[in-house]
Amino acid sequence: MKKSERVKSRILLVEDEESLALGLEYNLKEEGYEVIRTDNGRGALERIFDETFDLVILDIMLPYLNGFEVAEKIRKKHPTLPILMLTALTGAADRIRGLQTGADDYLTKPFHLEELLLRVAGMLKRKMWYRELLTKEPEYSFGSNFINFNELRCTSGRKAFRITPLEASLLKYLIDNRDRIISREEFLDNVWNINSDTETRTVDNFIMRFRKYFEKDPCHPVFFRNVRGAGYIFSPKGK
Repeated sequence: MKKSERVKSRILLVEDEESLALGLEYNLKEEGYEVIRTDNGRGALERIFDETFDLVILDIMLPYLNGFEVAEKIRKKHPTLPILMLTALTGAADRIRGLQTGADDYLTKPFHLEELLLRVAGMLKRKMWYRELLTKEPEYSFGSNFINFNELRCTSGRKAFRITPLEASLLKYLIDNRDRIISREEFLDNVWNINSDTETRTVDNFIMRFRKYFEKDPCHPVFFRNVRGAGYIFSPKGK
């Protein structure tokens, strides 16, 4: 994404550590983004409800409302708004909670500035790609499962639930490439827009979640299958 294109992207930065916030604000603006900064959860929600943003960078440890609470409230109003969560919490349970409350991605402090900028660019690119896909196929069904990509609402049998924008993007990519083996690296390049061998485990975790969502027996999947040494394949008709 060129800098001239990034001017159109408006980012809400929610970070109460002033030195970090000032540094991020400066570097994001240098990349061509418009940045609005606040240092607490309450201020973040006031901005979200009154203004339009393309992406939110959200710290977890915040005054008044923490990042988990803010992400959950953002999701109710803006189902597809990308959220990048920043956290000093390194436990797997905290990362999973962040994804469950609506974050698309997360970075653990301390992080490299270059990595943050790459993830921001990737998330904005994914948002544009996802918006284009919605016009082609806003709904999809397979087996006893139904997905509404506009509202991020799903049903599987009698079970109803919502998915995150990142989950929806990954599902959309699988659906568009159904019955084709897709490597983990291809997922990272085309959905996450990152190229890192250390992140391939992330893809595995998302596929496991899809099995829990949509498979009758997650331990014996028929829709989301692993191809040893190659990647994954989505077969809407089952095996």
